[in-house]
Amino acid sequence: MKQSINILISGGGTGGHIYPAIAIANELKLRYPDADFLFVGAKDKMEMEKVPHAGYEIKGLWISGIQRKLTLANLSFPFKMISSLWNASNIIRKFKPDIAIGTGGFASGPTLIMAGRKGVPTLIQEQNSYPGITNKLLSKKAQKICVAYDNLERFFPADKIVKTGNPVRQDLLSIHSKTDEGKDFFGIDKKKKTILVLGGSLGARKINQLVETNLEFFKNQEVQVIWQCGKFYFEEYKKYDELKGIQVHQYVNRMDLAYAAADIIISRAGASSVSELCIVGKPVIFIPSPNVAEDHQTKNAKSIADKHGAILLKESELDTFPIVFETLIKDKGKQEHLSENINELALPGATSDIVNEVEKLLKK
Repeated sequence: MKQSINILISGGGTGGHIYPAIAIANELKLRYPDADFLFVGAKDKMEMEKVPHAGYEIKGLWISGIQRKLTLANLSFPFKMISSLWNASNIIRKFKPDIAIGTGGFASGPTLIMAGRKGVPTLIQEQNSYPGITNKLLSKKAQKICVAYDNLERFFPADKIVKTGNPVRQDLLSIHSKTDEGKDFFGIDKKKKTILVLGGSLGARKINQLVETNLEFFKNQEVQVIWQCGKFYFEEYKKYDELKGIQVHQYVNRMDLAYAAADIIISRAGASSVSELCIVGKPVIFIPSPNVAEDHQTKNAKSIADKHGAILLKESELDTFPIVFETLIKDKGKQEHLSENINELALPGATSDIVNEVEKLLKK
C-alpha cells in the first residue's frame, strides 16, 4: 500500500466532535508520516480555530443545523445544504482522498455524502450512546462505524459496528502517578478533599448556579473546589476566586493535573467527558445538560449510572444535591465502589483501535 495517502476528516461544532477528529489524525500521522491531511468544518464554528492550532489545514463549508422551532434561519438551510454539497464535491475532487472520516457535526454530513458518491471509503465515529441525525444518515453508506457504547444496532447496521470507545488525551493514562503534582500545580491543601467542577469549555449555567448556591455548604464540609466555570460565565463568577478554598477558572489547560488533584468530580455528560472520566476512575456526579439533541447527555450518564459507575443527578433534581454530596463525601466505601466500576468501563486504546479500522479500509 502506498505510504503517501490523502486523509479527509470532518467533524466539528463542539469539542466533542473536534478533539476525537484531531486525535485520530495524530495517530494516523504517527503511522503514516508522509500522509496529507485535510479537515472540513463549518464556517464560523470552533473547529476553524482549533484544527489549525493542532497543525492541520481546514476548509470551511457554509452549513448549520436545523432549529427545532420555526425560525427564519431554517429557511436558509436548503441553500446552505446545496452550497455545502457543491463545495464538498469540489474539495474532494481536488484533494483526491483515499478515505473520509467523520466524527459528527454539521459539516461531516455533506462531506461524507459526497465522498461516498465519488467512491471514497468512509468511516464514522459516533461518540454518544444516542447518535445524532448526521451519523444516522451517513451510516447507511459508511463502510465502518466505530462506537463507544453497546446496543447501537437500533440505529446503525449491525455488521458495520465496531466498539472502540472514544479517543481521549493520552496524558490521562498516567494521572494516578500525578496526584501530588496536581495538588502542587493548583496550590491546594493536600490534607483536604478536593472537588473538581466541570461544565465544558463554554460553561454550564445550572452547574455554576449550583456551586454559587452551595459555597457555604462546601466550606462547612471542609472541602476545596477547583471550579471551571467556562468562557461565558467567568466575568460573573471570578469574584469568588478570592474565597478561601475556592478556585475559579475560565478554562483548565492542564486537565490531567486537575483530574489528578480531584477526589470527587462534578461534570456534564458529553461523550468525550464521559470517556475521559472512565479512564480517570474517580467518583463522579453527572449533571447532564437537558438542552442537547435527543437528550443524549442524560443517556450517556445513565449508561454509566446503570452500571453503578457514577451518580446521575438531573437538573430538575438539583435541590437534592447537598444530601447526595454529603452522603458521598462521608462514605469512603461508596467512593471506592464508584471508582472501580467506572474504571472498568474505560476503553483506553480507542484511538489506536479506530485507526486500525481505518487501515483495514485503506488496504482494501
